[in-house]
Amino acid sequence: MADSGNPRCSDEEDADLLEACRAGDEAAWRCLVDRYSNLIYGIPVKVFGLSLQEAEDVYQDTFIQVYEHLPHLRNNGSFRAWLGRIVRNQCLDRLRRNGREQPTPLDRLPAVDPHPEDHVTTALAMHAELSRLPPACREVLTRHFLENQSYREIARQLGLPPGTVASRISRCLVHLRLRLAEEEDSFR
Repeated sequence: MADSGNPRCSDEEDADLLEACRAGDEAAWRCLVDRYSNLIYGIPVKVFGLSLQEAEDVYQDTFIQVYEHLPHLRNNGSFRAWLGRIVRNQCLDRLRRNGREQPTPLDRLPAVDPHPEDHVTTALAMHAELSRLPPACREVLTRHFLENQSYREIARQLGLPPGTVASRISRCLVHLRLRLAEEEDSFR
């Protein structure tokens, strides 16, 4: 989840980025892609069990659809749900095109949830909350959970002891869970 070194990418709200994208701002488009790229690439693999090549195709096709249809999105607040539907539909289309209703071989993959859209929605909500965490938390959680880096690898790259990385991940997860719980409570 890179931010292209541009503070605008991490500071700007989705609605502002979407408006700038509609106006043809290429930097805003790069920020939007950077903000959602790991998530959109991860969902096909982790939720739908697609191969890495298929995930790359879903990733590209999703952003093509977003680029082509963003001007028609009426409510910026529904962007995440809309994006989730695009990813879900791209994954399901790919499974159907390959003659599969489910990923195969099943013995090598976790069970496929019959309602993967719930995971997409959850993943998008978590992504949004992750982007609101302090930079140090965002960094270690992104590296560990989205980029699948080990504690040692993160420690080496950030110049920290592995124990510090482990405790930071633990503290940041608590912080993320609290934010998600608050968000859930606000919908009740």
